[in-house]
Amino acid sequence: MDVTMSYVTQDWWTWWFAIYLFLGGLGAAVMAVAFLTDIYRQKHPTLVIWATLSSFVMLGAGSLMLFFHLLDHLAVIHVLNPLVLLNKPDAWIAWGTQFITWMMVWGALYPLPYFVESPAFQRLPLIGKILQLPVVKNVANLCLRYHKTLGWLAAINGIGVAVYTGLLVQSFPAVGLWHNPGVPVLFTVSAFSTALAYLLLVLNIFVKRPEDQALRSFYERSDVILIAAELVIIFSFFKYLQVGQVSAHKSFELLWNDLGWLIGFIGFGLLVPFFLELKGVIRGWTSHAPIVFASVLVLMGGYLLRHYFMYAGVYAHPW
Repeated sequence: MDVTMSYVTQDWWTWWFAIYLFLGGLGAAVMAVAFLTDIYRQKHPTLVIWATLSSFVMLGAGSLMLFFHLLDHLAVIHVLNPLVLLNKPDAWIAWGTQFITWMMVWGALYPLPYFVESPAFQRLPLIGKILQLPVVKNVANLCLRYHKTLGWLAAINGIGVAVYTGLLVQSFPAVGLWHNPGVPVLFTVSAFSTALAYLLLVLNIFVKRPEDQALRSFYERSDVILIAAELVIIFSFFKYLQVGQVSAHKSFELLWNDLGWLIGFIGFGLLVPFFLELKGVIRGWTSHAPIVFASVLVLMGGYLLRHYFMYAGVYAHPW
């Protein structure tokens, strides 16, 4: 019996899920980059504090969006239980929940000594008193003894969160655009590129220390490499979608005939910041404005990537 197939764009995981993926990957990568920078590149308590607070806000907001869209809110108890991974190791939301939870645990302990020593937080009425409690100081001193270990535990779980966002999308075989090994790679590269862009905004707008010039240059060089890698992966997707299954080809038609994808994401989200940062790496800029602009574009591109991936998710539907 012949079965007629039609190809339908999924309409459940839309802009709200794109925001969740964006904030999850960005928040996790921001923490990982800042902590590893503090350990190996340059001791920078201010950057660590900024990254910690930002990551908690991003991950909290993203996780709340996902939670509110659950059909059964009490079901979240199951993914909070790490034992569920023994019975179902391919439960990517459960993996992501564990990565996020433990990243926040280690991510709270690593910067604790910096919060205790921070004059700005000491001046806050309630928080200042809490930070001066003997038990808090004792925990902070213990954290200093195992500082590098805590930083690595937070970073590893942060990398896990960034990879998980791509694995979650890739785990849907019905959607040809999503179900290929390049998705986790693309989402991970994008997460760390947007994290570098966010930290560049922090260093160029809020912190502004002359001694951070070498660190800013290092972040710019690293972001140029990541954007170049992202362009290569996008080109690979271009070829894959042309010759892949029919649903993938339908996604190809949606994406490469959409000016938002071509001009918004590839043009302004990748190519323009790539050349702006490349010029800064080669010759430098006389002001921070071009790098700030490039960083904003990278962040915009990071969201648009996920937005259009959700928008162009086509699956086969038998009639």
